[in-house]
This record gives sequence, structure tokens and C-alpha cells, in this order.
Amino acid sequence: MHSLDPSHTAPANPQKARSGLNRIWYATGYSIEGLRAGWNEKAFRQEAVAAMVLIPLSFWLGRSWVEVALLAGSVVIVMIVELLNTGIETAIDRIGPEWHDLSKRAKDMGSAAVLLSLLLCIGVWCAALLQRFSHG
Repeated sequence: MHSLDPSHTAPANPQKARSGLNRIWYATGYSIEGLRAGWNEKAFRQEAVAAMVLIPLSFWLGRSWVEVALLAGSVVIVMIVELLNTGIETAIDRIGPEWHDLSKRAKDMGSAAVLLSLLLCIGVWCAALLQRFSHG
């Protein structure tokens, strides 16, 4: 006999049924796949290459753990926002290729978020460089 109670049906996403270390294991795999997908995007690849230089440089430039965290963290924030923006763009493109005002708005807002994260990163790095190299 089949129950009409939805709590007895299997979830559409098998990840929802996992728990403990099994859930963490699969979630880590999904995250790695997301990074691989991000690497296929030119903007993310450029930011990742910049991060390979800037994050180690932050340990040299920063004079305290707080400064290092701000310098490195501002770089990582750019990458995080880029991945989220790409996720938004991908979801919108999945819906359909036709132009729609709401699709444009979502994509523009994602792009604006990337711009703001880049401005934050540039501001943090400029302030650190000025502090480090100003003689006054």
C-alpha cells in the first residue's frame, strides 16, 4: 500500500538524505566540481591566477595577522563573488536564451557585486601599500 504522505517519499536530491561524514564527503566533491566549473570561466581563471600571486604577497605586505587576513580575504572575496555571479548567470541561461528584463537585472546585479568586491580588494591593497611605503 502506497502512502500519500510526502514524508515517505525519497527526496529529489539524494544529498538531503545524507548525514554526518558521508554528507561532508559528498559536499566536498560538489565544491571541487564547482571550482572546476569556475576554472572554465575566463574571469574566475584570471582572478585565481591573481590570487596565486596576491595571497602569498599578503603575508609579506601585511604587518599583523589582521592585515594579512584583510589582504588575503579581500582577494578570496572577489573569487567567491565571481563564483556566485557565474552561478546566477548559469541559472538564468538555463531558464532560456531569450531577453527578459528580470534576467538582465539579475545578471547586472551579479556583475555589480563583482565590481564592488574588486573595488574593496583594490582599496584594501592600496591602503596597505600606502601605509607600507609612505615615508611620512
